[in-house]
Amino acid sequence: MAIKDIPEYAHLSEDDVAAIARELDQIRTDIEADRGERDARYLRNTVRLQRGLELGGRALIFGSGKRSMWWAGAGALGVAKIIENMELGHNVMHGQWDWMNDPEVHSTSWEWDNAGPSAHWKHQHNFVHHKYTNVLGMDDDVGYGLLRVTRDQRWRPFYLGNIAWNTLLALGFEYGVAAQHLELAKKRTTEEEKLELKKNLNVVGRKIGKQAAKDYVVYPALVGAATRSRRGFRKALTANLLANVIRNVWTNAVIFCGHFPDGAEKFTRRDMAVENQGEWYLRQMLGSANFRSGPTLAFMSGNLSYQIEHHIFPDLPSNRLAEISVRVQAICAEYDLPYTTGSFPVQYAKTWRTIAKLSLPNKYLKATSDDAPETASELRFKSDPEQRLVAQVDPRTGRRRGLKSAMVRLRERRRGVPSAVDSQRGFAA
Repeated sequence: MAIKDIPEYAHLSEDDVAAIARELDQIRTDIEADRGERDARYLRNTVRLQRGLELGGRALIFGSGKRSMWWAGAGALGVAKIIENMELGHNVMHGQWDWMNDPEVHSTSWEWDNAGPSAHWKHQHNFVHHKYTNVLGMDDDVGYGLLRVTRDQRWRPFYLGNIAWNTLLALGFEYGVAAQHLELAKKRTTEEEKLELKKNLNVVGRKIGKQAAKDYVVYPALVGAATRSRRGFRKALTANLLANVIRNVWTNAVIFCGHFPDGAEKFTRRDMAVENQGEWYLRQMLGSANFRSGPTLAFMSGNLSYQIEHHIFPDLPSNRLAEISVRVQAICAEYDLPYTTGSFPVQYAKTWRTIAKLSLPNKYLKATSDDAPETASELRFKSDPEQRLVAQVDPRTGRRRGLKSAMVRLRERRRGVPSAVDSQRGFAA
């Protein structure tokens, strides 16, 4: 069961939620006031690096008489495509750099190296996903219409292929991005809806054709003509194919680590009915997950290792998310909220574990839908469905006891660890 009442689930009062909103608003104000030349320099250097890697990769492929050069060329081109999609395309199209008023890196003009048209992606991602993050039935990123990633999704025999479907999705992720906006499973009954679909299919078809022509026809043909060999054509074609697969698999992994590890909660439509800004912030904090990263891993993930911070502030420059995370973690500590993070391999492994488990019907799964590791409900803390959960102050430490403490205590009780905390403190399951 997805969370039905966010403030109650988090043991927060309306005043608490409002206070959190004020603190997060202040972070935005501080960062916006401090944006300047060092941020612009970061972006310009990233553009130079990406273009240099792409040029170098294509040059290595061009002269790939040796297998090692072919691998080096494909790898460099794959990294260039990752940077273009993750640290440039994704973040530029979020409007993170619009304050520079540079048409080259403006959200309205960037067309990325991807099979999905930028205009489609901006609607599906910036509006639908970021507004309705993890809301069942509204956010298509919950399973991408292909995977079962929460027990709140009704099981169908199709989901027996969960692992196979995700493998295919990872290998061709850019085509999943291209298809998402089309909503092919949606029934269209009116003539206007059918015409809209036809229009969108044409747009997607043209973009896919343009990408395929560049990677699999034009450049391989140039290499084949220059080397006067079919072998040169084939080497360039396969190197471009490998570069795209590298980009697709990496992008899929980073995005899944931000949304499907244990602790990234799901929500119901009821949450959206009267949601204020503070509750929206709280939903982003509870519905997203980070992974620990140094500067290199953060850069290669488009700084989406700070997915929580990105979801709170999707239009603030990505190079500022690391410093923002320090302040967000302090807020989580103050209000005893969980800050979901872990190592990249562990977070990614958890997403695959969830995908594997949920390929099966619920009757074969151990945890209940109220207390599953991949998503849960407030009922896991209650002995009575009508019970009101409220934050307490620990008399020994003077610290707030809220959602994070409740989760820790729940795990301790399952392990049989005795505690002085009892049901009258508001945390009994």
